[in-house]
Amino acid sequence: MQKSGGIRRILAASLLLALTACGFHLRGIGSLPFESLYVQDSGAPGIGRDLKRLLRSSGIKLAANPEEAQASLELMSEADEKRILSLSGKGQVREYELLYHVVFRLRDAGSELWGEPQTVELRRDFSYSDSALLAKDAEQARLVNDMHSEAVREVLRRVSSLSKQKPAVE
Repeated sequence: MQKSGGIRRILAASLLLALTACGFHLRGIGSLPFESLYVQDSGAPGIGRDLKRLLRSSGIKLAANPEEAQASLELMSEADEKRILSLSGKGQVREYELLYHVVFRLRDAGSELWGEPQTVELRRDFSYSDSALLAKDAEQARLVNDMHSEAVREVLRRVSSLSKQKPAVE
């Protein structure tokens, strides 16, 4: 018994060592070129809540007003949509398409002008059956949550790339 416990510890330690040696790390938001951000989420409160949570956990200070921040992010709108994708021969729904889009824009603290509005659009298809109603509702909820999480990560990727590009002075 004592030997198997020691072997397990050695195997666990070697596995951890191998994972860190290969460069493995948990997915984060990457590096943002600012330390504080003001998020105006009146147009998109759903994604705004998730975005703020991710920013806080990544060490970005969320400013109470735009004057205290190095950059401002305005979440202009968000929308969920569900469309019929296909019907059976009897006219029953067979597939749905879920759509989610977010519109946002960024402004550097030193600038009076907002950047161009950016749109993140995501789509998911799923099959539907009246005989598995509860399971399909759960699948739809999971897909919507996944799209929201992916949209948060995409907004942060774009904010990171937009803030690194300085607009040309005219």
